[in-house]
Amino acid sequence: MPTSPTTPLVDKSTMQISAKEIHKQTWMLTKESGSSDTDDPASLQKAAQPVSVDMQDKQKLTDEEILELAEIGKKIEAHYGKPQDTEFTVYKGKVYMVQSRPVTTLGDALEKREQETAAAGTTAAAPVEPVSATASAPAPAAPQVATTTEKEVVLKGSSASAGLGGGPVKIIHSPSEIDKILEGDVLVTEMTTPDYVPAMKRASGIVTDAGGRTCHAAIVSRELGIPCVVGTETATETLKAYDAVTVDGSKGLVYKGLLAEAAPQPAAVPGQAAAGPAQVIEMVNEPITATRVYLNLGEPELAEEMAKRNVDGVGLMRAEFIIMEYIKEHPRKAYKEGRSEEWTDKLAEGLEKMASAFYPRPVVYRATDFKTNEYRNLPGGEDEPHEENPMIGYRGCFRYMKEPELFNMELEAIKKVRKNNPNLHLMIPFVRRVDEFMAVKKLVEDSGLKRGPDFKLWIMVEVPSTVFLIDKFIECGIDGISIGSNDLTQLILGLDRDSSIVAEEYDERNEAVQIALKRIIEVCRDKGVTASICGQAPSVYPEITEKLVEYGVTSVSVSPDVIDSTRRLIASVEEKLLLRELAEVRKNFHI
Repeated sequence: MPTSPTTPLVDKSTMQISAKEIHKQTWMLTKESGSSDTDDPASLQKAAQPVSVDMQDKQKLTDEEILELAEIGKKIEAHYGKPQDTEFTVYKGKVYMVQSRPVTTLGDALEKREQETAAAGTTAAAPVEPVSATASAPAPAAPQVATTTEKEVVLKGSSASAGLGGGPVKIIHSPSEIDKILEGDVLVTEMTTPDYVPAMKRASGIVTDAGGRTCHAAIVSRELGIPCVVGTETATETLKAYDAVTVDGSKGLVYKGLLAEAAPQPAAVPGQAAAGPAQVIEMVNEPITATRVYLNLGEPELAEEMAKRNVDGVGLMRAEFIIMEYIKEHPRKAYKEGRSEEWTDKLAEGLEKMASAFYPRPVVYRATDFKTNEYRNLPGGEDEPHEENPMIGYRGCFRYMKEPELFNMELEAIKKVRKNNPNLHLMIPFVRRVDEFMAVKKLVEDSGLKRGPDFKLWIMVEVPSTVFLIDKFIECGIDGISIGSNDLTQLILGLDRDSSIVAEEYDERNEAVQIALKRIIEVCRDKGVTASICGQAPSVYPEITEKLVEYGVTSVSVSPDVIDSTRRLIASVEEKLLLRELAEVRKNFHI
């Protein structure tokens, strides 16, 4: 059974522990378990160690450690001036903070409500508007439910994402059932994984059996602004008895029925002023950096919201989400059936949303990089070859060379979008050989996409051969490179990054990987070519970002949750470098 963590609550005004939820935990992850990039509790449990019976119901952190964490958390919030999601570890009795990022979904309405209720000595939850999902047609809506004003608590859990939302109860047990979730349903499941995200976007609330405030359901719900309660232990059983419920993500409660205050509000009449006070926009002085901060993004529906952030563009736009969630078929199927233009138009729609939202900032589109086992899951992918190791198989640049007719469908989509959005550029992934790249570059040029002031051609550097031959690739005629540190690390170290058995050996900070990064960036800098990085390394290890800036990287592309912290870190590193250079200059002068 998936495990739920202990959840202590500390009163911010008195700094005393006000409540503790202690859940039974039957298994644990240890150093011997290795590490993994999965969020699936069932997969994690396979590598877990059993917890002795006498320890399963015990409190995991001491009260002293809880209060110390609360004090540190309060200082971090004061330092950054806004609520933070933090991560920590306790080693030999000492608490270490390992990450802090702003809670981005607490809007002005919630803040105002909390201030008002704090003055009154009560607690109330404010609804948080979810990010709207943009699609070619609206998702089917759940049937309307009668509302109630009586608050009858039927389930308790941990508060994961603030707000109040309710609707019909839909219980699912695997990603294969996500189509059952209609717009406005309350999604109830054991625990979510990335495969659940399409359904989570449609939900008015989310309730899980397991998990804590840092689990997948909690993190994604906060990003989407959807009320969420986790760690209830029995939601999938208890909520079978109810047709509709209301999720109070602020209090960690689930109420019987749809509360009137949580019911969907009618759309505003055009031209009619909205009721209530005008929204106050908080102005924050963001640091300015010479090193550009780009965004890794794959979902076009998030483009408008993400474009409001302090980013210089999109350094990695993935096509996989558009194909898997919107087009939903293999390009070969469309090509064989004479529907190439239809497939191209759908891809262009997704690219258009991204490019127009960020215009005139650059959007670097990475051409499709499906592996054979991933492509096989799409309708029409039945003929994909079976490979023992798809990670280093038929993918990227080599695939385009072998199937130019399919690659041309992507190129046509880029051309179509660039008519109105010339900020869209192209990046070729998983490049192995110089002659292979030259063949693909010719395909790009023959399509009518030629390098120039307003169209840039990049390559991904994620194979060791491109590290050794980076100068030759530059001579072929490219405008920039982006380091794919995920694949580059596994290929330099000879590790399968999907294997939990060797996961403890996988580390982008390894000396060999750092030597490769330094060489790539320095050669690009000498040749006047843009050098970026879009792997997870800068998002996970701030020390790597610091080294990259020292090497002379021109941009860093990161995940949305670390945009602000990365910008601040880069500003700090650049300031140190300037002071260092100034100190060297001063050595030559005697005052």
